[in-house]
Amino acid sequence: MSETPAGLILIAENETSVARSLETYFHHNHFRTERAHDGYQTLTLLRHSEPDLVVLDAGLPKLDGWEVLRRIRRQSNTPVIMTTSQTDELERLLGLGLGADDVMVKPFSFREAVARVKAVLRRTQHHTNDTVVHVGALSVDMRKAQARLGATPIALTPTEFKLLYSLATAPDRVFSRAELIEHALPNSNMLERTVDSHLKNLRRKLRHYDHSIKLETVRGMGYKLHEVSHEELQLN
Repeated sequence: MSETPAGLILIAENETSVARSLETYFHHNHFRTERAHDGYQTLTLLRHSEPDLVVLDAGLPKLDGWEVLRRIRRQSNTPVIMTTSQTDELERLLGLGLGADDVMVKPFSFREAVARVKAVLRRTQHHTNDTVVHVGALSVDMRKAQARLGATPIALTPTEFKLLYSLATAPDRVFSRAELIEHALPNSNMLERTVDSHLKNLRRKLRHYDHSIKLETVRGMGYKLHEVSHEELQLN
């Protein structure tokens, strides 16, 4: 009896040996794969193949991985794991800030790469709660994995969506970073400080659409989501 395919992974990798090894390990774990060799080919395959996840090399030729990630996030919530040869923490935070769901530093274990892909897919595909939560004009639909401000959909990464949903379930409540990881990303190995990058990006997106919903940092405690009063809006 054949195994059920675990999903389609788009491997966008500049190093042929790394791409082949990733492909081999993914196939052994019942994933289907496609490969892209440069940034433009990655975007073309993303549109036509609709992969479940992209493993994206920051060092792609023609159009680098950072710019590819920016373009993906303008139009898609497809999970993305960045790979980079840079060990600088700022490089990893840049990827998370641009909307990557995880960042791996080369050289990495290919078994670890498979484990990280499975972890990201678990937290982005496993939506067991079908309720819709509301905070003022904001609605967050877990079943449809969709957030709206009024009638306008908000383009969010899967990680941003999970964090927003958790915050919206309890407006005005302060969540610590550890609580947000536990509630929104229970299978993640994310460090607490990297949550800040995702929330900074989420705050920017909410402000772009509507100033009536505020994602607030509570110094020394964490974060909370709340509706801004008419008086506060007038003052701003």
